[in-house]
Amino acid sequence: MTTTPIKPKKDLELNSLETLENQIEQQAETSQVQATGVCITVHGHFYQPPRENPYLDTIERQPSAYPFHDWNERILYECYRPNVFARILNEHNEVIDIVNTFEYLSFNVGPTLMSWLEDHDAQVYQGIIDADRKSAARLGGHGNAIAQVYNHIILPLANQRDKYTQIRWGKADFRSHFGRDPEGMWLAETAVDYPTLEALADEGIQFIILAPSQAERCRPFAREDNPSPDWLEVGGSQIDPTRPYRCFLSEEKYIDIFFYDGPISSDMGFDDVLSSSQNFADRLGQAVRDRPSQLVCVATDGETFGHHKGGTEKCVAHAVLQEFANRGWTTTNFGHYLSQNPPTWEVELKPVTAWSCSHGVERWQSDCGCGGGGGWQQQWRKPLRESLNWLRDRLAEIYEAHGRKFFHDVWQARDEYVQVIRDRSPENVINYLYRHQNHPLNQEEQIDALRLLEMQRQSLLMFTSCGWFFDEISRPEGVQILRYAARAIELVGEVAGVQLETQFRHRLSVAPSNVESFRDGAQVYDELVVPARITFERVAAHYGITSLFTHYQTTDRVYCYEATQVDYFRQQIGTQTLAIGQLRLVSEITRESADYIFAVLHLGGWDFHCCIQPFTGRLAYSKVKETLLEALNQASVAKTMFVMTKVFGDRVFSLENLFAEERQWIIQQIADQSKNTLDQLYTQAYRDNYTVLRAFHKEELPVPTELKVAAEIALSHRCSVALETLEAVKDQPERDNYLAELAAIATEAQQMRCKMTIPEGKRVLEQVIGDWLEDLLFEANDETLEEDCDRIQRTIELGDALEVGLSLDRAQELYYRCLHHKILPQCVETDTPEKVCPWDSVSVTLLLKLGRRLAIDVSSWSA
Repeated sequence: MTTTPIKPKKDLELNSLETLENQIEQQAETSQVQATGVCITVHGHFYQPPRENPYLDTIERQPSAYPFHDWNERILYECYRPNVFARILNEHNEVIDIVNTFEYLSFNVGPTLMSWLEDHDAQVYQGIIDADRKSAARLGGHGNAIAQVYNHIILPLANQRDKYTQIRWGKADFRSHFGRDPEGMWLAETAVDYPTLEALADEGIQFIILAPSQAERCRPFAREDNPSPDWLEVGGSQIDPTRPYRCFLSEEKYIDIFFYDGPISSDMGFDDVLSSSQNFADRLGQAVRDRPSQLVCVATDGETFGHHKGGTEKCVAHAVLQEFANRGWTTTNFGHYLSQNPPTWEVELKPVTAWSCSHGVERWQSDCGCGGGGGWQQQWRKPLRESLNWLRDRLAEIYEAHGRKFFHDVWQARDEYVQVIRDRSPENVINYLYRHQNHPLNQEEQIDALRLLEMQRQSLLMFTSCGWFFDEISRPEGVQILRYAARAIELVGEVAGVQLETQFRHRLSVAPSNVESFRDGAQVYDELVVPARITFERVAAHYGITSLFTHYQTTDRVYCYEATQVDYFRQQIGTQTLAIGQLRLVSEITRESADYIFAVLHLGGWDFHCCIQPFTGRLAYSKVKETLLEALNQASVAKTMFVMTKVFGDRVFSLENLFAEERQWIIQQIADQSKNTLDQLYTQAYRDNYTVLRAFHKEELPVPTELKVAAEIALSHRCSVALETLEAVKDQPERDNYLAELAAIATEAQQMRCKMTIPEGKRVLEQVIGDWLEDLLFEANDETLEEDCDRIQRTIELGDALEVGLSLDRAQELYYRCLHHKILPQCVETDTPEKVCPWDSVSVTLLLKLGRRLAIDVSSWSA
C-alpha cells in the first residue's frame, strides 16, 4: 500500500445510483395502481445468520447441510432460487408461467445474505434487484424491498451508538444493492423500544413492521368533532392490523407502523394455509373488513416459501398473479399503501418487545424459557450477554483513544466503514482513508487504522441475535459469535497491546453449558474457538502444502489473503516430494503483510511435514534451499526431516493444520489414488465373473454379495469415467459417442440389477443439457436443429435411466425465456415470421416439441 494517500476519484457508483433513481421516478409517473379496496401485502423476512470464518471471510463447509456445501447454499436451492423462478403449473405439471415472487412480495434480505448471493449466484441476486425495480415502476416508485438492521442484532439491547451504526450500515448496504434509500426497515426479531424508534426516525426510516402483540393502545387522530378521542387498550393483540398507525415520539417526530395479522402469519408457518393458493386466499379473506380501503398484511420468515415448506413458492406465485386478482384484490407493498393511505390512527407500544419472545427481549439475555426444550436451561444467556457487553465497552474505549490518532471523527469513520466492507479493493480503501484521516497516514498507521475498524466490525457481529436464540451456548450459533469476539480481542491486542482475553474468558466461566463435556462458556471458548484461530504462519503453511496439489499463479488469492510467490522449487525423488518457496502474504482486510519461506515434504499418503520461517534475506533463503535439496538427494527421509528440524525448528505443520475446505479436498485426492486401484481390481473381478453373474440372473438365483458389489463398483467407475470425459470433450461427435457409452452402461446395469453410485452424474448431465440447449436456442442452425433436439431428449432419457435425480429447472428457465422473448414474438405471433424468425417452420415445430419434453406448456401454439 502506498504511504501517501491519493485523492479519491469521482464517485461513479453514486452517479449510477442517481441515474437509477431517476429512471425509477420516471417509470413511476406512469403507474396506475391504486391502493384502494382490499389490498394484500405478504412480507418475507429473508435472512441467514453470518457464518463466515472471521479470519478467512468465507463460509467453510458445513457437513450438516449435505449434499450442499453449507446452509446458505442449501437454502439458496430450496428457497431463494425457486422464488426468483417460481413455477405456475397446469394439471399435467407443465410450466404455464415462471414468476419472480420477489416482484410481488414485500421483502427484506439480510445484508450479509445479500452480499453472499451477489458472490455465489448472480442470477438470483440480479433477479431480486430486478424485482424491486419492477415493483417500484408498478407501484408509484415504491419498491418491494425494505432494509434490515445490518447483522440482525437486538436493537433494544444495543447501546445508542451501536443502534445508529446498525441502522446506518443497513441503509448504506441497501442502497449499494438496490440503488435507492429504503423507506422501511425490518428489525431483528421485530425487537423494539422507544430509543430504537428514535434512532430509526432520526435516520429517515418512514415505517417498520411489528407483531400485533407489541402494541399497547391506540386511538384515532383528534378531529374537530372529537378533539380528544379515547385510547383503546389493545395489549392483548387486539389491534386492527388492516390500517397503518403513527407513533409520535415528539410533536415533530414520528414513525409509522404496520402490524401484521398475527393468526394468519402464524398459520403460514405452522399450518397448511400455503398448501394451495385458494387456501391461502380463503384464509386472508377472513381478515377482510367492511371498509372502503384496507390492507391485509402478513409476515413470516422468507425461508418458509420453499425451505421450511417445500414447493410453497408455487402457491405464492399463483396467489399473487391470479388468485388475488380474481377476487378483486390489489397486491401492493407497505410504502405504496402508505403513500395513498396515510395513518389516521396513532399507537403507543409496550416498552420493550419482540415477535419471538413473550417476555420482552429476555430471550437474548436471560433464562426466560423461550427457545428451551428437552429440560435444558438457558442460564448461560445472561453471563454471555454481560461478557460481550463488557468486551464491547472496553473495545470502544480503546477504539476511541487510538482512533483519534488517525481519524477526524472516530465514530463517523466506523459508520462509513461499511463502504469498505462492500468493496475491499486497495483503491477504495485508500479513498476511504483519505476522507477520514486527520493527517496523511503512513503504511503502518493505515494498517492500525484498518485493524481498529475491523475490530469494531467484529464487535458488532458478536451481537448477532442467533447466538442466544436457541438452547445451548455450544451450538454453532453461540460458537460463531464467540469467534467474532476472539477476533476482536486479537485485533485490539495487535493495535494497543492490550490483553483482554483472560478477563473475557473468566467472565464466560459463569455461563453454564448443558453439555457435560463442555462445562461452561470458558471451556466452549477454549475447545471450539481458540483452536480455530488463523495466523499468517498457518496461511503460509496452508499455501505450502496445497502447492503440491494446486498450481498457484505468481500472484494469487488464498481466501482473503493476497499471496505472491516470490520463488518456488519442487523436486520429487521416489515417493518423496519436497517443495521450497518464498512467499509474501497481504491481508485484504487490514493490509498487514508478512514474508515467509516454507519447506514441505510429502512422504506419500497422508504424511506431510511442513515448516515455516520468516524471510530474513535472499542469502539466508538460498542457503536453506541448498541445504534441504542436498539432504533430499541423499534419498534419506530421516536425514531430510532432521535437516528441516535443524533449519526451521520443532514447529511442524501437517495436513490437520490446513483449512477445512482444502484439507478435505486433499484427503479426497489421496483417497482417489487408492480408489482407482480398487476400481481396477473390481472391474477385473466383474469381467472375470460376467458370465457367472448372467447365469445367476437367468436362473433367478440370489447373486453372491461379493459378485454384486464387484458389478456395482465396476459399472459405477465406468460410468464416472464416461461422464468426466463427456463433460471435458468439446467435439460433438465425441460427445455423441460418450452418450452412447453411457446409455449402454445404463442398460447393462439394468440387466445386472445393479444400483450404481454416480454422485457427479446429476451435475454433469444438467450442465451439458443446459449448454446444448443454450447453443440450440441462441445460435440458430436449421441444418442441425433436429439432431440437436434429439440429443437433448436422449440425454434427459439417459438421466432417467441412470437414476441420478435429474432436475430440468435451469433448462426450463432457459427455454421459457427464449419461448416468450424469441420463439413466440418472432416466429409464431407475428404476421411476417419470414422476416424476423431465425428458424424455418419445420424447426419451430421441433422447438415446440422440445418444449413439451422439458415440461413447458406449449399447447396453445402446437398441435
